[in-house]
Amino acid sequence: MKIRLSDHFTYGRLLRFTFPSVVMLVFTSVYGVVDGFFVSNFAGKTPFAAVNFIMPFLMILGCAGFMFGTGGGALIAKTLGEGRREKANELFSLIVYTSIVCGVALALFGFVGIRPIASLMGAEGQLLEDSVRYGRIVLPAIPFYVLQYEFQCLFVTAEKPKPGLYVTVAAGVANIILDALFVAVFHWGMEGAAAATAFSQFVGGVIPLFYFGRKNQSLLQLVRLNGRPDLRALVRTCTNGSSELMSNISMSLVSMLYNIQLMRYAGEDGIAAYGVLMYVSLIFQAVFIGYSVGSAPVIGYHYGAGHQKELGGLLKKSHLLVGGSAVLMFAAGQLLARPLSYLFAGYDPDLMELTVRGFRFFSCSFLCSGFAIFGSSFFTALGDGLTSALVSFLRTLVFQCLAVLIFPLFWAVDGIWMSIVAAEVLAAGVTFLFLTGKRKRYGY
Repeated sequence: MKIRLSDHFTYGRLLRFTFPSVVMLVFTSVYGVVDGFFVSNFAGKTPFAAVNFIMPFLMILGCAGFMFGTGGGALIAKTLGEGRREKANELFSLIVYTSIVCGVALALFGFVGIRPIASLMGAEGQLLEDSVRYGRIVLPAIPFYVLQYEFQCLFVTAEKPKPGLYVTVAAGVANIILDALFVAVFHWGMEGAAAATAFSQFVGGVIPLFYFGRKNQSLLQLVRLNGRPDLRALVRTCTNGSSELMSNISMSLVSMLYNIQLMRYAGEDGIAAYGVLMYVSLIFQAVFIGYSVGSAPVIGYHYGAGHQKELGGLLKKSHLLVGGSAVLMFAAGQLLARPLSYLFAGYDPDLMELTVRGFRFFSCSFLCSGFAIFGSSFFTALGDGLTSALVSFLRTLVFQCLAVLIFPLFWAVDGIWMSIVAAEVLAAGVTFLFLTGKRKRYGY
């Protein structure tokens, strides 16, 4: 039976509706992990370090899609809740067209800025050349990368989470197959992995354009914009989605800072180990992000429709689901630290031990991170972009930057691994304070 945004959501219905989004985000992370696996095992430690060194810069360019997807999705869901479907389609189309233009501009900026930025971050010699070469192969696909991120959110808003999942699976399978072919069979090394990534982003961005460009049974469709674009709505979209944009940019900036600190305290091995941690931890974090993406349109719809009791129920159910998932993921992280590290670094005993130790610290952060991720998304769905952005800003930038700069002074490399745990604990506390303080305003 089809689940609609207007339904009453029990635990079972909420899980069924958000499950495709969770799988979609997890699968996106998994094919990123496969990318790293092939580069590390078939191209070597230095190319693997280069990929992880430049990846935060590429992610900053692509994460504009999350801003359009989450901010626009919340506004569209609220508009649908108010019963204005034609207006919702106009907003949807405006957001998609704007994101395409934005993606092209970001790709051009990337071509110009990649070498000086990589150099500024401390890359030199072969690490610098490998980083620039990988990035310039991926950069032409940045407009499609933006669309892929955006549609991961908008498919859910259109009550079509399953087609969104199918698109992500298609892009992921293409990346995995081409990674195996280009890197393991043709021995194209890091360049082959970059080409596989670029093609998968093309698939993930183009298929949704065809899907929404033709008539279908989804709530949303791409339409021709008549008259003057609604610039106020576009500004609201960007403002409301700024928290997710800030979150992703901050994560990438912090990753750059981690790389700088690890280069200082552990050298190239530290960057490679951090790359493994990021690949694997993203899979775990994707569960929280996927649930937040999947539940946001439901929250936005019921807020727009004035269903305060349903809104309160969604918040309570979400906290219980996130808490249960956090405990399971912490346990899994502790148990799987060694076998997962072996997949990427089994060929180098010193690198593997460094990675295992780091992952055991990192997995402690799973106990708290889901609450801040969901909390930020919850306020975005309510149209409270400022509070959402503040939670994201503190979690992903302020707390982590302070910790990664201070902790290593006392605990060296272990202090770097501990930084993320401290930041997530503080972010969860701040999120709780905001949710408590704004309860009367939103009636949940």
